[in-house]
Amino acid sequence: MNQLNLFVELTRLKKPIGYMLLFWPCSWGLTLAYDFSSDLNIYFFYLLLFFLGSVLMRSAGCIVNDVLDRKFDKKVFRTKDRPVASGKVSVKLALLYSVILCLIAFLVLINFNLFTIIIALASMPLAFTYPLMKRFTYWPQLFLGITFNYGLLLGWTSINGEISLIPIILYLGAIFWTLGYDTIYGFQDIEDDEIIGVKSTSIKFKQNPKIFLSICYLIFTSFFVVTGIKLNFNYYFFIGAMAVLFHLLVIQIMSFNKKNKEKCLEIFKGNNVLGLIILICILVGKLN
Repeated sequence: MNQLNLFVELTRLKKPIGYMLLFWPCSWGLTLAYDFSSDLNIYFFYLLLFFLGSVLMRSAGCIVNDVLDRKFDKKVFRTKDRPVASGKVSVKLALLYSVILCLIAFLVLINFNLFTIIIALASMPLAFTYPLMKRFTYWPQLFLGITFNYGLLLGWTSINGEISLIPIILYLGAIFWTLGYDTIYGFQDIEDDEIIGVKSTSIKFKQNPKIFLSICYLIFTSFFVVTGIKLNFNYYFFIGAMAVLFHLLVIQIMSFNKKNKEKCLEIFKGNNVLGLIILICILVGKLN
């Protein structure tokens, strides 16, 4: 039981926000591409596959992150008790867990078409090198956005078997969504990060974070609206887009306080609800 608890802690399975933020873009891409006049069983089956894949890959990613960051994590109050940093789980065992999770994720992946399998595998180097970025650049959140929203493209290709401009537009916008919410998340550790010398957008824009966040969220909303226009969505979609903008600018940015760590975490977690709102907007927008 102790090993099981350590595995759950290592993979953050008790913290669903991580894998949900990975899952929502997959569901958006799938829903954008799907023809709802056809068999809905395939849609729900693919949703399940993307959910399982998100849980598995986020868990594997957390392990790799903890192995690479173990020396930094020891120096940060919020992360010093993580299993690898504290020595409760060895590096070899942690990496073994990660390999097993990736193999199971591959069994999920092979249910999709060949093109989706190929482009999913092509993203793996970026997914597992992301934790290194904060050593070299103030923009690790940008690399996280590129990685975390990649499932949007996979959702689209799982149905169409090819890429097109429409999912790329929303994908580029979603990168700015992640850039915003992970900057907010980073303010929890900003004092420790500055001491140990790692970089983030939270540090880079610490003087005027709300300006930076507003720019990121306005770009995301604009790209979201353009996606709806390109697909000729009905006006309900654009009403929903206003709700998305309200959530980003009012519920998140206006209530944001960079000195309140609990509030930063609360706002970050609120993006799970936003992911669902966006999915509903896409679904409603496709109604005839």
